[in-house]
Amino acid sequence: MTSSKRKGIKGLFLVAITSVVLFSVTGCGPKEGEEYYLKFKKLSDTQKYFAYKADSTILISGHRGTKEAGFPENSIEGFQHALTRMPLFFEVDPRLTKDSVIVLMHDETIDRTTNASGKLSDYNYDELLSIRLKDHEGNITATMIPKLEEVFDWSKGKTVINLDRKDVPHQMIVDLIKKNKAEKYVMLTVHTGAQARFYHDRLPGVMLSVFARNDAEYEDVAISGVPWENMIAYVGQSIDESNRHIVEKLHANGVRCMVSFAPTHDRQRTTEQRMAAYIREFENSVYKPDIIESDYPVEVWGVFGAQ
Repeated sequence: MTSSKRKGIKGLFLVAITSVVLFSVTGCGPKEGEEYYLKFKKLSDTQKYFAYKADSTILISGHRGTKEAGFPENSIEGFQHALTRMPLFFEVDPRLTKDSVIVLMHDETIDRTTNASGKLSDYNYDELLSIRLKDHEGNITATMIPKLEEVFDWSKGKTVINLDRKDVPHQMIVDLIKKNKAEKYVMLTVHTGAQARFYHDRLPGVMLSVFARNDAEYEDVAISGVPWENMIAYVGQSIDESNRHIVEKLHANGVRCMVSFAPTHDRQRTTEQRMAAYIREFENSVYKPDIIESDYPVEVWGVFGAQ
């Protein structure tokens, strides 16, 4: 590595750390009531926002929300707090209670994220009302497990909610979206072309987050007949020579490509270690990703948000 390149990386690292300090310590950002909201008047506006434009912009997705002290994952309070720091959308986890109410919970059990224990599916919704969520450090908060319907109501005029696939039947998701007229502020994660087609036939134009990590997954989506303008694509944990050709085909079709740092760089113990890992990703990627999913979106925004 040349001396000038080392200096460039060091400078980028210092800028990134400074950005995160400003966001995290001083709370730099919009004033109260001036959050970084995404406001779409019609579904085509949502599609245009997520379309690949070859302009080097990078969007950030908060994985289950954000990891910050006092703000639990998969909580409206956590989402709202994150939007005071930066613009982003959120990947969330819908699950069913015993009495078929859709709530947000990543795990099958509630042990890790609440002050109670057992399988979520063994609880009726009313029984969850006395339970409180923990933050990622294990501190019990005053925050309750939210209904997905409450999240839909909150998200309108603020952000987009990307629903991961858990145990909720597809038709129940469709019915709830229609009931709440939430198409403009919802994205649906799908793993196959058939799943993409199911949602597109019932919710025409709704945004989908498709899997295209390899040739087989790409072709499966391509033959589904769902318009490319309705998609973003998850291409893996990074972009390298193994998936470069897939990214190029997706870009040619106007599709933004997303990577996830949650299972890789986000596992580093300290902010400095994570930031250094993000910088290495920036330097080593064949292409910069168009969308980054992370447990620490504020830190990622410090590196990539101004790119």
